[in-house]
Amino acid sequence: MARAHAANACVQSDSIKGLAQSIAKPDYHRLLTAEPALRRAVPTLIIAFLITICLGAFVQVVDQNRQKRATLKRDLSALSDILAERLDRLTSSRRERLSNIEQLQSLLPDLIPSWGIARGRHIIVTSADHRMLARAPIDRLGENDRVLDIVSTAQLLAAPSQQGLLADMLLPNGDGALAISVQVRSLPGQVIVIQEMNEPIWGSDAALSVTLSATTGFVVLILGFAFHWQSTRAREGDLINDAVRGRIDTALNRGRCGLWDWDLSRGRIFWSQSMFTLLGLESRNDLLTFGEVNALVKSDDIDLFDIADQLISGKIDHIDQSFRMQHTEGHWIWLRVRCELSQATADGALHLIGIAVDITEQKSLAEKTVEADLRLRDAIETIPEAFVLWDAEDRLVLCNSHFQRLHKLPDSAVAPGTSYETVIEVGSMPEVRTRLHETGVPMPGARTFEAQLDDGKWLHISERRTKDGGYVSVGTDITRIKAHEQKLVDNDLRLRASVVDLKRSQSELERQALELADLAEKYSQEKTRAEEANAAKSKFLANMSHELRTPLNAIIGFSEIMGSGMFGALGSDKYQEYCHDILTSGKYLLDVINDILDMSKIEAGRMKLDLEPLDLSRTLAESLRVVSGRAHAKKLTLDADIERTIPVVADRRAIKQIVVNLLSNAVKFTPDNGRVIVRSQVLDDQIVMLIADTGIGIAQDSLQRLGKPFEQVESQLTKTYQGSGLGLAIARSLTSLHGGSMKLRSKLGVGTVVRIALPRNACAARMRAAA
Repeated sequence: MARAHAANACVQSDSIKGLAQSIAKPDYHRLLTAEPALRRAVPTLIIAFLITICLGAFVQVVDQNRQKRATLKRDLSALSDILAERLDRLTSSRRERLSNIEQLQSLLPDLIPSWGIARGRHIIVTSADHRMLARAPIDRLGENDRVLDIVSTAQLLAAPSQQGLLADMLLPNGDGALAISVQVRSLPGQVIVIQEMNEPIWGSDAALSVTLSATTGFVVLILGFAFHWQSTRAREGDLINDAVRGRIDTALNRGRCGLWDWDLSRGRIFWSQSMFTLLGLESRNDLLTFGEVNALVKSDDIDLFDIADQLISGKIDHIDQSFRMQHTEGHWIWLRVRCELSQATADGALHLIGIAVDITEQKSLAEKTVEADLRLRDAIETIPEAFVLWDAEDRLVLCNSHFQRLHKLPDSAVAPGTSYETVIEVGSMPEVRTRLHETGVPMPGARTFEAQLDDGKWLHISERRTKDGGYVSVGTDITRIKAHEQKLVDNDLRLRASVVDLKRSQSELERQALELADLAEKYSQEKTRAEEANAAKSKFLANMSHELRTPLNAIIGFSEIMGSGMFGALGSDKYQEYCHDILTSGKYLLDVINDILDMSKIEAGRMKLDLEPLDLSRTLAESLRVVSGRAHAKKLTLDADIERTIPVVADRRAIKQIVVNLLSNAVKFTPDNGRVIVRSQVLDDQIVMLIADTGIGIAQDSLQRLGKPFEQVESQLTKTYQGSGLGLAIARSLTSLHGGSMKLRSKLGVGTVVRIALPRNACAARMRAAA
């Protein structure tokens, strides 16, 4: 019920809040500021009050027990003194001493005053040797009359040993007690008074104090809980109010509308925050004057003075009008205000309460709709098709001039509202020749057909039902399309014949594709065989080269020994000549075997480079010295243009083998009195070497074969130069292992140029190539 009331009240929360803040703004702000502190202070005060009550009750109970104990001590002290005095007088008045227990026991009750008899109180008379002479009451006397058998020695005898002083003691049953002893000189002996402390600590007075304190605390707790409950409800109400007001503000802002509360009696108007947002004004919580609002209203649209007079006089009780208000940026905002007259129950003041909705977009949309309607009519008029629109009662709504000319209709027959029968009677309707079937799901009331006019023209007419029950019809001139249909039929026949030819060609292509697939499979098999044979060849060459080098070393060694005559002359000059031939042939064969072994290692991928920093110019000089003897024998000119220092990271043996092989080929294939040129050039990241000769040259068709193992320009039947054909292949392979390249240019009868490009750092080049 409370939530429903809060939800109903939150609808007008903005108006109420604005009115309240305008009337009592300082008090309202002070209340809002002090409310959180009050909510925190009240529980704290309640808890402090409860703690104070509990402490007061505890102090009161403790004080009552203290007073009760003090009274009890005074009574015990007085009683012990009186009994000691009476026993002393009684013993002194008699001649014989009262040492008989029965006699003393019978006299002891008479000696106790009436106020000295109390529950839990024991009076004991002992002799000098601590024997019990008398006791009151006597209901608990046993056979053993020694005090040590009744109470604890440490608690009874030691404590009362100080005459006239009270002492605490512990009874055999575990209860506490107070004991006092007084000396009776004439007996001689002692009077001991014991008071059991078995009464409950919470007496009637303590229970009353605790009850009053508990009742007061309970009442305070109830009041605190009521305050907390009411505060929680108020906080929940505030949260609900804020949430509902936030939702209303959000809805008003999103809906572009605002709340109005016009106090007609005082001439003040309250606006919601969304109303200020609509007009671009700065938000205010106070009320607006009538003059401020009237200054923003377009006077040509509405007269607020006249409306106020009519509302006050009772001529109208609500308003529903549209007018314009000026935005802060200068443009006008269209608003539609719907308000109703309401009378306040407190002071009977008249209020006009309602909402103002921004209809600027609707106004703009209406204008655009009119413009769109005009554009639509223009578009329908300009289309080349005949267009007509009928309503649900088959009356003409709209048509263009193409429809009028096509059916030869007068202007009077195309006026809006003309019936369908009248148009048919006046105009010339086409004759339906072919009805076309709709593709897909047919729409209800839709049809498409082709019709022919009297003059031979063809129309494609499409009719569709509209949502209001009418239908729209569009006629398109398809005379040219009909003229092309025959051509299309002829083309279709030709296409069919072409398709037959294509199918025949496709069959032939499929057969050829099968043959190509068979050939590809055979090629793959042959390639695999060739690779296996090449691997077997490389393995065979490696094994055979290794096996041949051992006997060749012996042949070369022994031929050198025989030729030098180390162990004496051979006896004939022919033997000397034969030894020289054997040595020369053995060295040649060893060089060939070494080349074969190097080539097989390269092809098998077992050639490892030992990269190190070296000076390429020194390697070139050493290579030139190797071939200088043969060049001098053929009277060749060695022209070297080498830089003094060429730092490079490479394999010393491989680089030397490359240069020596190329220089040996240049010397070998250059006729006498020829020329061999060596050039070097250092670039940023590579070194370029050129080795040129004026030899016999190489034909262009043979350049592609050179560089492959065992490839030579001359055949075995016509060759005039010795060699295995591996020197150039080894040089190219070693260059590639360094990450470089080798190119050849040659011309028959002119000479050959070999260009070698090596990276300055073979390690980095190989890493880049691998990446």
